[in-house]
Amino acid sequence: MSRLLIITSHTHTAMVFYKKIETWGDTHHPKILDILRILLGCFLVLKGYAFLENEPYLRDIIIQNKVINFSADWIEVLIYYISYAHLVGGVLILLGLFTRLFSLIQIPIVFGAIFFVNIFKSDINSELWLSILTFGLLVMFIVLGSGPWSLDNLILSFRNES
Repeated sequence: MSRLLIITSHTHTAMVFYKKIETWGDTHHPKILDILRILLGCFLVLKGYAFLENEPYLRDIIIQNKVINFSADWIEVLIYYISYAHLVGGVLILLGLFTRLFSLIQIPIVFGAIFFVNIFKSDINSELWLSILTFGLLVMFIVLGSGPWSLDNLILSFRNES
């Protein structure tokens, strides 16, 4: 019984901490950051499209350099997952809808890009600094949220009017 109370206490503490971050981010969000969020969303959409367009090339590079010890089919699934995560996540971040969630979903993908960018230099992901900047922006939008120019804010304002 005491373990359940400890787990409940930790969960409550984590939720309070998350709410504090969310509230702080919502109140400290200049509109210029919305322009950065929109640009980040566009970049992720373009990156996802580039991955889809160059899927055979990427698969061959990963297999030739033996970066991941998976079968060719699993590598293809991974490339499609990353591509669609960038496409869907990029559109939703661009629109400012569920920005925190989809920024969080992008973090492992971009972290992998930072880690693997030095292992194989390809035309698709050859800019380490761009991956690091994207990672930083994603972390920032996890904390700050969508901002005033977003669908999240528009939906919230409609709810408050009702």
